[in-house]
Amino acid sequence: MARIYLDYNASTPIDPAVAVVMRRLLETDYGNPSSGHWASKPAKAALDSARSQVAALLGCSTGEIVFTGGGSEANNLALKGLFFPRGDRPSHIVTSQIEHPAILAPCRFLERLGATVTYVPVDGSGLVDPDDIRKAITKDTFLISIMHANNEVGTIQPIGEIAKIARAHGIPLHTDAAQSVGKIPTNVDDLGVDLLSVAGHKVYAPKGIGALYLRRGIAIEPLIHGAGHEGGRRAGTESALLAAALGKACEVAQDWIGMPAVQRRRDQFWDRLRAVFGNHVVLNGHPALRLPNTLNVSFAGQVGAEILARMPDVAASTGSACHSGQITLSPVLEALAIAPEVGMGAIRFSLGRGTTEDEIEQVVDRLRRMLA
Repeated sequence: MARIYLDYNASTPIDPAVAVVMRRLLETDYGNPSSGHWASKPAKAALDSARSQVAALLGCSTGEIVFTGGGSEANNLALKGLFFPRGDRPSHIVTSQIEHPAILAPCRFLERLGATVTYVPVDGSGLVDPDDIRKAITKDTFLISIMHANNEVGTIQPIGEIAKIARAHGIPLHTDAAQSVGKIPTNVDDLGVDLLSVAGHKVYAPKGIGALYLRRGIAIEPLIHGAGHEGGRRAGTESALLAAALGKACEVAQDWIGMPAVQRRRDQFWDRLRAVFGNHVVLNGHPALRLPNTLNVSFAGQVGAEILARMPDVAASTGSACHSGQITLSPVLEALAIAPEVGMGAIRFSLGRGTTEDEIEQVVDRLRRMLA
């Protein structure tokens, strides 16, 4: 049985054009970008080009891009980098209940250091109500962090509306855009955000590289101290190899914004599942305000993990876990108030550039033979 990959929200393959760029850097441009001799110049040029490519995708200036070791580091740099300079001042963060652990865990860490955090709820489709953000703001709020699109159900948040609230109160707005960069528009001025996190391996670049957009004029404390790399915001010799890979991936992504072909495949997948299973399959997340590649569904009366275990050649993710006979839902599905008997059958199928119609038909056929 052919292997089928439907877990693009977890990680993407490296785009062929990205691999070509990486091969050149591996073989020839090995110098330290910060050195001043002949060997450093090609590496420095690759680093500068990469910064321009990332900035072009986000619609910002090159000086507003900080390369990081991944999306998690970018998120940590945003939250901790704004918290630490506050010293002993009361510090309050507003975020949501369905953020990625790369936001929730740093928030809990900062709570141990004295910060207070408000975790605003979401509705049954995973949407944050901007009015809840407004009500949560206090005189001590120094940051609002709301993800652009949810990694499990794909729901896209009203970042533009939240940005207006943040701006009216003079509070920086950060968004974790790991899942949205390269899929939907992420122009930082259109979104109105002040900080935005990018994860390379979600946009057809390698793991181990990411970026933080930091609006000009916003100062942060580095997480990593040392020499003055990345404008003094992230010490450590830059990897021209990985930065160039992310840059090329962002350049390629310009042609994929909106992902209409992928969305057609996703909608075809959903239509076929409904035709086969009827009311026994339920959509999780917002029906329209959703990433074009993401389909999170629940199979009534089933356990998602068990379904995937019976299809070992299909790579996908489940929103529930089974421990000692007990089914636990992911925090995201719990926050959406999805009934346990529905949530336990949840599977996230996330499609990518390489997903074919035939692969969709094969998966539907396997599910039909197994469950119908």
